[in-house]
Amino acid sequence: MPYGSRLAAQMTRRLGRECLYTPSARLALYLALRRWCGPGARVLMSPVNDDVILFVVLAAGLRPVLAPVSLRDGNIDPAAVPESTWRNVDAVLTTNLYGVPDRVAELRRRCDELGIPLFEDAAHAIGTRVEGQPIGAFGTAAAFSLSKHVAGAAGGFLAVDDARTRRELERLRDELLVPRRLRADLATTLRPLARSGVRALHLVRPVWRTMQRLGVLERDAFRMELHPRRLADRASRAPDLTAYEPWVRVDLHGYRSRHGALVRAQLKLRVDRLDGDLTRRAVGVSLLSSTAWAAPTLRERPGRDGPLPLFRAPLLVQDRDALLERLVAHGLVCGYVYDPPLDDYAGAEFVEPSPAPWAARWFAAHVLPADPLLARGITNALMREGARPAHPPTATATAATVAPCPRVR
Repeated sequence: MPYGSRLAAQMTRRLGRECLYTPSARLALYLALRRWCGPGARVLMSPVNDDVILFVVLAAGLRPVLAPVSLRDGNIDPAAVPESTWRNVDAVLTTNLYGVPDRVAELRRRCDELGIPLFEDAAHAIGTRVEGQPIGAFGTAAAFSLSKHVAGAAGGFLAVDDARTRRELERLRDELLVPRRLRADLATTLRPLARSGVRALHLVRPVWRTMQRLGVLERDAFRMELHPRRLADRASRAPDLTAYEPWVRVDLHGYRSRHGALVRAQLKLRVDRLDGDLTRRAVGVSLLSSTAWAAPTLRERPGRDGPLPLFRAPLLVQDRDALLERLVAHGLVCGYVYDPPLDDYAGAEFVEPSPAPWAARWFAAHVLPADPLLARGITNALMREGARPAHPPTATATAATVAPCPRVR
């Protein structure tokens, strides 16, 4: 029986597509990029994205081409991508940022016209639907994460069209997996329980401050250190996941560890409770969408299936960085901030910069990702802190006033 086949079968039933289990979404995405893109291929993607995803693309031997984004949600704006860019990309990678869906129908159409693959990064978007179909049903392949919605601290899936492709990818996955260790399996199993305990005992603030003081966090800022000289040295070895390990493994060192039965059993229990989790998230989204801080796309509730069960609800606030620091005093640690955008972070040596970077700079500097499961606590804290909403400016005003952020060395 293939590794993780029972978990994969659950996701196959949910999506209606063939799925294979992976230890993480980042490994699932790497498999897809290697399967459909040759070395040197150019991949259109959003600059408002996790830096780990940038390094996964580089590890696959590909060139990230950064697209203009919408001020409303930080996802790719297909209409703003120059035709010259469309004619010179070999694939498109979505983000579905915070669970807000990309314009997948339009992206699918453009990819079909160009004869190139569409990859859906659905790590934030289990349960999100567009035109009656789940995110993950539109792309050539779609990568999902269990460490997000079900808080499993591990696990992912790659969804594809047919069993033959799935079996081919299973073989590549098995070549990339590293042997499991019982100690690592125990840590992976216990980590979600420890997080729940910290929150239940109202210890978020002291634990977070202690981790900061001890220097045990892998990121001192929103982005990890780039180490450009070391990164440039690895380029000649790509595609090679091992060469990029120092960057790809950040925040999840077991991203390609073969999970034992203990981890997989815990994940199955959590996946069984996924629909209940999504229902609770939808309630939180409904509350957050009615606040003055809600991003336009959140207020409008895009899609035809009611409130989106978002991974994080995008709020737009003034003085975001200072506000995030103050929220820790309320027991709220808001992660998943992708600032500065990837072109400002990495530079032209490693990415092709967006032709219109100002929208990404503005959105990345003002978005506050709010956990829908903590909606009431976040709303109360923002009110007590006197948080001021930020309203997206016009493109002309943004281009004139938003300067590039310094690169993270």
